[in-house]
Amino acid sequence: MHAVEHPIRTEQISQERFIQVPIEAVYDYVTQPDRWHEWHPTSLGADTGITGSLPTGHRFTETIDLLGVRVPMSYRVQIAQRPREFKTAFTSLAVDGCIHYLLQTRGSGTLFKRILTYETELQLTTLHERMVALSNQALDQLKQRLESSIT
Repeated sequence: MHAVEHPIRTEQISQERFIQVPIEAVYDYVTQPDRWHEWHPTSLGADTGITGSLPTGHRFTETIDLLGVRVPMSYRVQIAQRPREFKTAFTSLAVDGCIHYLLQTRGSGTLFKRILTYETELQLTTLHERMVALSNQALDQLKQRLESSIT
């Protein structure tokens, strides 16, 4: 008997929201992974070791809730170009990939785009649909949180 080879599948989820908040404020908030749990439903908390926006090359860890399982994640910031672009690569036992934020000024607000690219050997038929739903929920919560915090 040979073990069944599970192909590694790469998936991408790209979503955007218009946030009625200046671009610098959006960038400064979303590039603090220790605050991701405030708006992203899968984030249980991150340890960045520093306060504020993360610089290129910085490493940090996060624990996420992947369909009810606590998964420790390791990250490294690949791009940190305030206020337009931030990208971090992640790896874990369950899933690897990257999170990419692209920001553009739109009038007095910001067009925020979040691209999640991930690959996994997990054979979960509902995983991608669940990730899309969670990403939508995260961006809705991010928009609501930022827009209500600016006075």
